[in-house]
Parts: sequence; C-alpha cells; structure tokens
Amino acid sequence: MHTSSVTIHPFREKNRAFSVVLFIELWERFGYYGMLSILVLFLINRMHFNDQNANLLIGAFSAMTYAAPVLGGWIGDKIIGNRRAMLYGSIILAMGYLLLAEATHDTAILYLTMAVISTGNGLFKPNAATLVRRIYDQNDDQLDIAFTLYYMAVNVGSTVSMLLCPILKDHYGWSAAFITCFIGLVLGILNYFATHKRLNPYLPKKDQDPLSWPVQGLIFLGIVTFISGMTFLIQSATLIAACMWAAAILIFLLWIIMYYRIDSSNRYGLKIMYILTLEGMLYFIFYQQMSTSLTLFAQRNINPAFYIGSYHLFNWSSGQFQALNPIAIIILSPILAKLYDYINRQSYDISIATKFITGFSFVAFAFGIWWFACFRSTTPQLSSWVMIYGYFFLSLGELLTSGLGLAVIARYVPASMNGFMTGSYFMASGISLYIGSKIANLAASKNINTATDHLTLQLYQNLFLNLFIAAIIVLILLVVLYPLIQKWDRNFKTNQI
Repeated sequence: MHTSSVTIHPFREKNRAFSVVLFIELWERFGYYGMLSILVLFLINRMHFNDQNANLLIGAFSAMTYAAPVLGGWIGDKIIGNRRAMLYGSIILAMGYLLLAEATHDTAILYLTMAVISTGNGLFKPNAATLVRRIYDQNDDQLDIAFTLYYMAVNVGSTVSMLLCPILKDHYGWSAAFITCFIGLVLGILNYFATHKRLNPYLPKKDQDPLSWPVQGLIFLGIVTFISGMTFLIQSATLIAACMWAAAILIFLLWIIMYYRIDSSNRYGLKIMYILTLEGMLYFIFYQQMSTSLTLFAQRNINPAFYIGSYHLFNWSSGQFQALNPIAIIILSPILAKLYDYINRQSYDISIATKFITGFSFVAFAFGIWWFACFRSTTPQLSSWVMIYGYFFLSLGELLTSGLGLAVIARYVPASMNGFMTGSYFMASGISLYIGSKIANLAASKNINTATDHLTLQLYQNLFLNLFIAAIIVLILLVVLYPLIQKWDRNFKTNQI
C-alpha cells in the first residue's frame, strides 16, 4: 500500500526511482546470461563432465533458479522488505560469479557456486519486479511503459554479455569471463548505493526501518542453511528428480484445491489459466535447448564463420549463438507491440489462445529448420546462418507463448490468488527446464571424446526431429482445445459483468 506522499511525485521523480532498479537489473542479467552462455561448455571442456551429466546439472541448476524466487518473494514481502531482498540477492549473486571463477579445478566449489547463484537469484528477481510495481501504481498509465523498458533492459544486458563472455573465454580463459560477470554486477551495486535514496518515497515502512541484529543474524543463518541444502541437493540426480516429481504433484494438488475454493464465477478463467499455463510451460522444454543441446550443436557441427557469398564477415564463438535469442526479442518486441496496437484500433481482439497456437507453430518451424538442415547436409559442418533462422522463429514463438504466461495469470486469476499462481508458474517452469535438459540428453554421445562430427550430426538430427514432432503434437492439442477455451472465455467474461 502506497503512502499518500507518493501520489504527489511527478513522473520525473518516479522515473528517477525506476532507473535505480532498471540499472541494477540490467547488470544482474548481464552477469547471469554471460555465465549461462558458456556454462555447458565450461562443464564439458573444462570440468570434463560428459554430455549427460552436464545437461542434467544445468537442468537442476535452472530448476532451482526458477523455484527459489517463490521463497525469495515471500521473504521480501513479509520479512525484510523488497529493497533489502533485492540488494542482498545482488550481493550474493556477485559472490557466486566470483566463486565460479575459482571453480575451474574443484567440483565441490562448482556445486556450492550454483547453489549461491540460485539463492541470490531467488532474492533478487521477484523483489526487483515488485519495486517497479511499487513505484508505478497499478492504474498508472506509465506502468506498461516501465515494464517494457524493464524487459528491454533484461535483453540488452543479456545480449551484451552473451556476445562478450564467449570471446573473453576464448582469448583470456574461463576465469576472465566469470570475473567479468562479477564486475558487471558490482557496477550495478555501486550505482544502487549512489542512488538508492530515490526509492525511499515509494517504500513501505517495513523496508525503511532498520533490522535488529537478531533478525539480521537469523537472515544470515537462513541464507547459509538454504545454500547448504541446495549444494547437497544439486549433487544427487536421484534427489533432484524426486524433488521435481514432488513439486509437480504439489502444484497439481494445490491447483485442484484452489479451483474448488474459488468462487464459481471465476472457475472458467481458472480453467483457461491452467490449460494455457501448462502449454506455456511446454515452451521451456524447447527453450532449455539453447543452453544445452543447441550450444553443443553449435560447437560441434556449426561453422563459426559467417559468409555472404564468398565474402567472410566474421566468426562467432559457439557460446555467442545464444545471444541470437535476446537480439531477436529486442527486434521483434516493438514490431509485435505495434501490430497488436494496430489490430486493437481495428476493434479486433486476438485471443491469447490464438497467440499460443501461432507461437507453437513458430517453435515447430524452428526445430524443423534445424532438423532439415542436418538431414540435407552433405558435410558435418553446417552454415552459421542456420542458427540465425532457427533462433529467429524460436524467439518469435517465445514472445507468443512463455512471454504471455504472466499475462494469462493477470487476465484470468483473481487478484487475491495472483501471488500464489505467479509463484507456482515459476516453479512449474523450473520443472519444465529440468525436463528439457533430460530431453537434450537424447543427443548425448556416450563417449563424446571419440565421437566424430558425423556421429554428433546424426544425434542432433534425431533430437531436432523429436522436438519438431513434439511441437506439432502440442500445436494439434492447442487447435483441438481452442473451441473449448473460447467457450470458457465467453463464459468468464459474462460472469465478470
């Protein structure tokens, strides 16, 4: 709840406060995605993991990173305040990247580092977004603009680091790339300390009152305990799998309970949210291929040189191809926004279900491109342009599926349940990322050190074909369910009148 003093501040003051969060978010994403761009290569080429263990470790790490914000958001809201939680999270993340630079010889430090980064992300991610909502009232016409800039900052930060860190790795070593992630976040933290007072008018009393030493001690103990538990958990594939199943069952049961506890007038909306959220989650299975199978495919079977005809443009390191995703989103987001605006001005509304159908057709097309390129290739090295074509359609699919996940919750879920459903959405997405890593293992050679380029090409060809078929199946299910979803949507809107 905002204090009355907030309402008298002009937009200029709100924007100055917003810039504090925006800047630290940009550098936080710089660090995280810079690390992620080379993580699977680091595990295989430096730590000597095989493909299967590297993919599963990244899957477990991704799942923890998506699940932790559920707890981190609650801690920020109920215990220490959103601003403190964001700051603590950024400091923990910076420590994680610095530790990762020291993990090049020690697997134990590697597991600890992943737990530290997941914990830091859990505190940072939900609370930074909450601060934006506190600065701009829910009915403020500047809110959409703020979140658009916020989303762009995420993609700008990740684009720069995904292009930079693989180059640093190639020329100066793994530690140099990870230390760059650390330095980026330190810059964000230093800017926060220089400008954080701009946030004061928009913070509740909880976030401005000092914390007692006993409370700070308990917070420190809780963070250490959580990191210790995560470090132990991530080392066991059996425990991770058991936790994934337990989380999936828990979410399913809670969704059933919520459905029967909610007012009957909102049940149609909840049914739509359940179906579209499950289908949106499926995108993350395909998304996870970027940091696993697609990066390894780029390393083993993609010519790093870009040519136009016989003219050589430049070379890319295999980790840099992940940057094609945020680059495509930066380009496509304003185009889609203008298209939506034009359609709205024509008094025609495109349903979210229609956008999901369109999105999954693009996902299928992306993996169809990669499969067909492997199938038709007469050499084990494919053109770099194949990655651009595939990433373009996969990213467009992202904007129309997972990019609308939170919009589905906002549209169809009552405000009283929004926090819980948002948390369950992120946790379910983490489960999907873990499943995506297991699917990436369909292209894992048992002994990649002796595998030929021809063998790996065949493995990736089979994987991309399976993913193409899976996307087509999801697309067919969406089309079959479309009339039912439209019927529920009409009933939902009737009940809301």
